[in-house]
Amino acid sequence: MAHPTVSRRDFLKVSSTAGAGLMIGVFLPAKKRLVEAGLVSGQPFEPNAFLAINPDNTVTVTVMKSEMGQQVRTSLPMIIADELDADWSQVKIAQADAHPDKYGSQGTGGSGSIRRSFQKLRKAGAAAREMLIEAGANEWNVDKSDCTVSNGKVVHSSTGRQFTFGELTKKAANLPVPEDPPLKNPKDFKFIGKSMPGLDTPSRVDGSAQFGMDVQLPDMLYATVIRCPTFGGRVKSFDAHEAKKINDVTDIFAIEGGIAVVGTNTWAVVKGQRTADIKWDHGKFAKWDSSRIRNMMQKKGLGNAVVAREEGNVAKAQKDADNVLEAVYEVPFTSHATMEPMNCVAHVNNGKCEIWVPTQAPQRVQTTAAEALGIPEEKVTVHVTMLGGGFGRRLFADYVIDAVEISKKTGKPVLMLWTREEDMAHDFYRPTSIHKLSSAMTKKNRATSWSHRIIAPSISAQRSPETFSKGELDRSAVNGASNVPYEIPNIHVDYVMTNTQVPVGWWRSVYNSQNAFANEGFIDEMAHAAGTDPYKFRLKLLKNSPRYLGVLKLAAEKAGWGKKLEKGRGRGIAVHKAFGSWAAQVAEVTVNRDGNFSVDRIVSAIDCGLAVHPDGVRMQMESAIVFGLTSTLKGEITIKDGAVVQSNFHEFELLRIDEMPKVETYIVESNEAPGGAGEPGVPPVAPAMTNAIFDATGIRIRKLPIRPEDLRV
Repeated sequence: MAHPTVSRRDFLKVSSTAGAGLMIGVFLPAKKRLVEAGLVSGQPFEPNAFLAINPDNTVTVTVMKSEMGQQVRTSLPMIIADELDADWSQVKIAQADAHPDKYGSQGTGGSGSIRRSFQKLRKAGAAAREMLIEAGANEWNVDKSDCTVSNGKVVHSSTGRQFTFGELTKKAANLPVPEDPPLKNPKDFKFIGKSMPGLDTPSRVDGSAQFGMDVQLPDMLYATVIRCPTFGGRVKSFDAHEAKKINDVTDIFAIEGGIAVVGTNTWAVVKGQRTADIKWDHGKFAKWDSSRIRNMMQKKGLGNAVVAREEGNVAKAQKDADNVLEAVYEVPFTSHATMEPMNCVAHVNNGKCEIWVPTQAPQRVQTTAAEALGIPEEKVTVHVTMLGGGFGRRLFADYVIDAVEISKKTGKPVLMLWTREEDMAHDFYRPTSIHKLSSAMTKKNRATSWSHRIIAPSISAQRSPETFSKGELDRSAVNGASNVPYEIPNIHVDYVMTNTQVPVGWWRSVYNSQNAFANEGFIDEMAHAAGTDPYKFRLKLLKNSPRYLGVLKLAAEKAGWGKKLEKGRGRGIAVHKAFGSWAAQVAEVTVNRDGNFSVDRIVSAIDCGLAVHPDGVRMQMESAIVFGLTSTLKGEITIKDGAVVQSNFHEFELLRIDEMPKVETYIVESNEAPGGAGEPGVPPVAPAMTNAIFDATGIRIRKLPIRPEDLRV
């Protein structure tokens, strides 16, 4: 850049640190501009967070990821604090506002918060540590190698003299940032690998933790939105007369997404929504329902497909086989059903916009709001609140557009809240899918081929249709299928795209959830056809995959695999790799003759590499099992007249506390690089369950959700 530009905000964040303490800043492209402007050191240092050490010896870590129950406000600071050797009792957290490039990606998804930040955050802590040691050595006029750090202090080894970090901040702030600071030997970790007290636990307990719906601003209005129930539909006309009769409803008007009802409290706008008289143009999709969608998918599934994996010759293997096993598995659309419905607080004023929002993608919110308002991104400030559930739903910013549009129209700050019914009707649903599988088997119980056709809508193609205009493969749609781990000589995996106007989106573990259901159900069918124990059948086909074997053996051992169960009880197993981690589960069920059943126990094993925060990993596995069981037993979104049938939790039920099985989680000890923890626990749930049901009843479940009528014997 010939003339580097630096925002006032960036300038203040750097120039103010010399007097206040030591701040290790994170500037990716933004750092380059500051370097060229002569405002920061030119040494390359690119972690994805801020680390501020204050004169009072407190250490503030700015967390650039969104907290929705996965403990990032504890686990990410643990990484920096460990390399820094900070006093944990003096570590504080701050939530990063959105910035186009300062933090790198602020998106929270794909179980990537730790695995994509681990080394960078270690370097952030290590760089600060080295600068503090150098500052202390300079003060004592001793060699740097004679100094160490311990519990928030720099110590001169020979004399025992000490400085707190806070006492050295001004001196350290003037030193160059180390280009490649030495990292700790993992054996010296103090926090990493241990379960530390949650830094934000007190705020969760005392109620001060702020979720999107908690935001209160002076002179704030409240709003909700009514959208056309039919996908692709639009407003034809509306009569606001009756809605405006509701006390505290101040206005009702059209916006891009539908009709906005505005008032001075939430209950007023909800009542106004219920009385609004709206005429809809339902569009062409009103002729569609779940049956028609399924028929379309089945028909397309008979045609051409895009190959995702091809090894050997499946056709020849099947021709030469003694037996060809075939099966079809199906899963429905399903909803995220976050406890906190979509909401956003926006204040558009004087060409600027300030937003408070529970989001997994603050930078997308910033860009979306700027585009909707026609203003530069730097005029949009995005504050990230706590999330009352995300699961991928809050990677989208559709609800943010509603809020900024209403605020612009009213000229006041607005808390825009969707009702549960709107939230259910206008989700980005996990795609429905059909899976056609076949395998060639020999008389010696050997599998010689594996074929898997995935027929499903494409999330990527729906968002970026131009990228897939020539029938390109959507790699994400075959995640967990194209990388099936079993050692079978002939493998063919392909994909058929079947998009409709039903919006689809990322859902906890995304396509891995349905592909694993098909894979692990069918491998059990192959084991049964071969007359072999399904656990031992897997072991043989995974003999060269040590991390698969590790979790499989651990789960089986802890579950007591092979021990006889009472009549009507069954045990099933499943294993899957996703998001850099390996997970296996054993489910135990009891099935009655009338088809009613209970899930009694799930034993879960995970190899997520180095488990930075083990309690956080266990919580995520338990959460994944609740989430996975809900979709396995209850979660189904159906379409009628082009719209979602389910409106609230009486029709889209969630797992209840009395239905929750006993869960045991075991973590494989490992020094491998950290993998994900939030999503890997979901894919094995459904197949472990259905395999257990087969073990108990001899009935094979190939379609979700499981219904009692499917199990009557």
